[in-house]
Amino acid sequence: MEINKEKLVMQAVQGSISHPMSARTPYRMDREGVGQIVPGTGGISYNVKIGDPAFGWAGDHIEPGVSMKISDKNKSSDNYGLGLLACIGNKAKIISGDGQGSYGYVTGTHGGIEHVIVDFEADVLEKLKIGDDILIKAFGQGIKLLDYPDIKVFNLDPNLLDKMNINQKDGYLKVGVSTVIPAHLMGSGIGASSVALGDYDITTGDQEEIERLKIDKLKLGDFVYLKDCDNTYGREFKKDAGSIGVVVHSDCIKMGHGPGVTTVMTAKDKLLKPLIDQDANLINYLYD
Repeated sequence: MEINKEKLVMQAVQGSISHPMSARTPYRMDREGVGQIVPGTGGISYNVKIGDPAFGWAGDHIEPGVSMKISDKNKSSDNYGLGLLACIGNKAKIISGDGQGSYGYVTGTHGGIEHVIVDFEADVLEKLKIGDDILIKAFGQGIKLLDYPDIKVFNLDPNLLDKMNINQKDGYLKVGVSTVIPAHLMGSGIGASSVALGDYDITTGDQEEIERLKIDKLKLGDFVYLKDCDNTYGREFKKDAGSIGVVVHSDCIKMGHGPGVTTVMTAKDKLLKPLIDQDANLINYLYD
């Protein structure tokens, strides 16, 4: 596919490894109204990484690898520039601390908390600490598919686009995904005015439906197809629309929440279709 790669702007964005978050009252209310004390967003997750299951963790909204933002002291809006410009697949470099000089990759953005999520190899994680600075070469916002002007692309490094399993078919694209997600399961984040920031969640309160559709087999970093979901200028239901996203955080205990999906492609009128591929995961594209 031809894209406008030579016209894309590469900029430096920077933040630091965030601390895990908690309110003064430590209970997280689950969808049955019961308070639970479990880990949540932020920090360094040593044993939760892309390629691992999105379900089954004793946690809520767990972000794989490293979570970063400009400052834990700043309000969310101060982090919008970082979250807007950092794209999945961008190279990230540790620029302070014992891990200085080590590289990883952006694997997602998480709305609300406004974190950028970065994957590093296990030996690098052992060198990192809360507050270490990370610089990202932000590159990808503004991508255009020159032969498919009605297919919109967001949050995606063009070098990762080249590695994705995409087949061109008579004016539409078939994209490799692990799973098809029906629109009625999309929840928290729907109705947002832009998909260039953050993610939105697959709701997982109906366990029977989740198991029927094999959504419980999702892995962190999986590419998924959101059926009848138009993400062109926000997030809403539209029959025959389709969107491609990446699973960026784990399942959740709160009502209306579940594994988060950051959008990378969207189109109306059946221009995007799913191609089931169990290898359609970031772990197979970033470290090939």
